[in-house]
Amino acid sequence: MIRGLRHFRGRADGCIDVHTPVLGKRALFERSGHWAKFNEDMFPPMKIGDDEVVLRPANCPHHALVYAQGRHSYRELPIRLNELAPMFRAERSGVVSGLQRVRQISLDDTHVFCRPDQVRAEVTAALRSALQAQRILGLPVDYVRLSLRDDSDAWLGSAQDWDTHQAALRSAALGVLDEEAVDLIEAPGEAAFYGPKLDLQVRDGRGHEETIATVQLDFNQPERFDLIYVDQDGAHKRVVMIHRGTVGAMERVVASLLERYQGRLPLWLSPVQVAILPVDERHDEAADLAARELRQRGLRVDVKRDGSLGSRIRQVRRARASVVVVIGDHEIAQGIVQATDGNDGTRHSLSAAELADRLATAHQERSAIGW
Repeated sequence: MIRGLRHFRGRADGCIDVHTPVLGKRALFERSGHWAKFNEDMFPPMKIGDDEVVLRPANCPHHALVYAQGRHSYRELPIRLNELAPMFRAERSGVVSGLQRVRQISLDDTHVFCRPDQVRAEVTAALRSALQAQRILGLPVDYVRLSLRDDSDAWLGSAQDWDTHQAALRSAALGVLDEEAVDLIEAPGEAAFYGPKLDLQVRDGRGHEETIATVQLDFNQPERFDLIYVDQDGAHKRVVMIHRGTVGAMERVVASLLERYQGRLPLWLSPVQVAILPVDERHDEAADLAARELRQRGLRVDVKRDGSLGSRIRQVRRARASVVVVIGDHEIAQGIVQATDGNDGTRHSLSAAELADRLATAHQERSAIGW
């Protein structure tokens, strides 16, 4: 299925996009360990013939199977499989809350399969990527938490493996965070049972803390799925698996963005970047021409025609459109459009081509509109 992956690096970050099914056999999650640990939080199995299938609570078993389809040389590693994938959690009604806690999570999920000597470099790359993503989104990271094992026997894998990889995570994190002026806080005993992890923590306006991205080592899946590579000496050796979430769950990110921007997203993130309102039917053609020009520049445009002009203006304001454009007799005669900035309410008269240039630049550069 993924033979010859070392020749297939379609993205700048070296990740390979995969698509895996949302259903899996119950036996798959028994093998991965999810059934024993999380079956109470999973949706009930569905009987299909002699099999029981369930909605997946995590994507990692599917990606482990993708990796396991082929024989891999040490020269192929690391292999990074990425999927923006839905996962399902049977959250109780009293726990579900807005976009922060939902029953279907759309997760930006990457699983890295690498050699032990590649762990530090992969963790460094993952952490840099996650911090850059938060910086672009305008979500400042308060600190990074390093979750470690304690002295109990509740951990999978040897103490030596834990010591080695905890040290790699600590070293990689300090190397990156010193440059970013972000604190690293260690949390002994807070690791997952299958490996240590780094969590990027943010606080909302109420001081509530959320994990926005994660870099997690895993000793469990490589052992349970016998994930190996052929080393330089011809020996079969176990890979290290890294769970890498650059921005985490889309729902939680959207909730954080709405909180951060108080519901009015910047132009490049806004679902409706430009709302065009023809005054009446005889202005529809000019509105469609303006919409076509804006869409050709990659902008998201909605043309509102139904209802009075006043009601449509109120409607697009409630929808928090970034720019509201009105086109009537005066605008057509002058060869201009009237554009209102949704953030500050300022009005600007300019040609449709000039508006497209300014908005396309702001969109591409993720910057304020240069009126």
